[in-house]
Formats: sequence, C-alpha cells, structure tokens
Amino acid sequence: MNQRTRLRSRQRLGKYRIEKRLAEGGFAEVYQAYDSIEGIRVALKIPSISASDKASLETFRREVRLTVKLDHPHILSIKDASFIEGRFVIVYPLAKRSLSERLQSRMSVETVMDFAGQMLEALAYAHARGILHCDIKPDNVLIFDDRHLRLTDFGIARVARRTVKASGSGTLGAMAPEQAMGKPSQRSDVFAMGLLLYRMFTGKSPEWPFHWPLPGHEKLAARVSPSIIQLLRKSLEVEPRRRFRDATEMLEAFRSAAAEMEEHLDKQRRRRARAKKTRRKKAKTRSERRSR
Repeated sequence: MNQRTRLRSRQRLGKYRIEKRLAEGGFAEVYQAYDSIEGIRVALKIPSISASDKASLETFRREVRLTVKLDHPHILSIKDASFIEGRFVIVYPLAKRSLSERLQSRMSVETVMDFAGQMLEALAYAHARGILHCDIKPDNVLIFDDRHLRLTDFGIARVARRTVKASGSGTLGAMAPEQAMGKPSQRSDVFAMGLLLYRMFTGKSPEWPFHWPLPGHEKLAARVSPSIIQLLRKSLEVEPRRRFRDATEMLEAFRSAAAEMEEHLDKQRRRRARAKKTRRKKAKTRSERRSR
C-alpha cells in the first residue's frame, strides 16, 4: 500500500475521523483527527511512504522509542503508535499551533524569554540522557494554551554515545555547519537553538557564513541585555568547540542572563512610563492653553 495517498476530510482511520491536514514534511503528513472513543481531538503523524519501506518506517519507530524515553513537560508525549489499516500512525496531543505560526506576528521580549527557557529545559533534559534532537526549528516547537511549549519530532535524533554516520540529516538553514557535513553533536543542537532564539528576538534568520554582527543586530541590541547578546554569540560560533558544550551549559548561562535581562526590561518599562507621563503632561498643558 502506498502511504502517499492523502487522507480526506471525514475519512475514518480506525477509531479516528480525519478533520483536516495540518502539515506535510519530507517524511510524513500530520492530520487533525477526532478520537471517537475518547471524544477528543488529536494529531496523527503518518509516514508519507510505502508500508513496505522498512528503512523509512524504522525512522518513525525510532522516534517512538526515543520519545517514550523522554518524560518531560516541555517534550511532546506520544499517546499511541501502531499500524492502523496498513498505515503506521503516531498519535500525539493536539497543539494550538506551532512556533512557526506564532512567528508570523511580533513576539514581546518577555514572551521570547519565557519560550526560550522552556525550550532549553527540554533540550537540556534530552542531552543529559545522551539524546540529540538534530532538527530544532519553529515547526518542531508546538504551543499549547498560548504559553506552554513542547519540543517535538525526534525522528532523526541521534544517541550521542553511538557513532553517527555522515547523513547530514536535519533542515538546511536551521543547522550547524558541521551537521550539514554529517557530524552532529550536542554543540550542533546548541547552534540550532541559537539560530531559533535569534529569529525569535529579531524576526531575522541568520545565514551562512554567520559573521557577527548578523542581520537584525541593531534591533537585537535595542531589545535585549548585553548578556543575552553574549549568549547568542557564543551559541552561534561557527567553530563547535567555542560554543556551549551542551544545552545544560547553555541553560545555565541563560538563567544567569535572565536576571540581567529582567533588570534591563525594568529600566525599559520605567523609561516608557516616564515618557508616557511626559506626553500626558504636555497634552494637558496644550489643552489648558486652548481652553483659556
């Protein structure tokens, strides 16, 4: 059976009724579906491959095995994984939207800091267990209830203690240079996280050769504290050994920088409050003059 055949709205797949297609990637399609037994909506991830393609199906079995090991509030859990009517189906909780969709509108610095902390906690948890993500990007970060994030799609993750074959797996434009050459490591995930955070702060996506200052640096400098800029610069070093060792080290640096960032934001709030007060005072003065 060729699994590239798309499912239609209202089509049934076991206990699930398909409602709409949410996304399509190089390896799979994701659908919103209604679970007629539990009475809830879920996300179904279905490989866009033939069921006889054992090598590709193993990618998804690996995703299941890795994700089951990762029990963390900011990593998307799997509700079920099985063959249904000849299709390999992975069932996830349904998110409100992806970070990619959220990035279509401006994000406040406070929101970026909140999201960054959640993502780094999730990645640090995985790294502490010897697991790489290898594909950190907005599409692989899901948002629940507006403020709660979960990292997803460990389908091409690697166990760090094993020898990594030169596959170059990942998403071009969202990976470290050495990962593009098939040599991913925890430092590669650090680089990808740095790229994502830079985009969240500035709305710009840095590109090779990643020479500092990067596009949008002026906006970055105006929005964040020097310690956050230093964190981003270190995570985006082209030479892996100059980056944070892993997400745990990056998270520690982020938490230290967050304290300085809060002081920076407080100063900005006070400055805006004073400016607002001055504008109101001037407006009142003009109004009084006109009324005389």
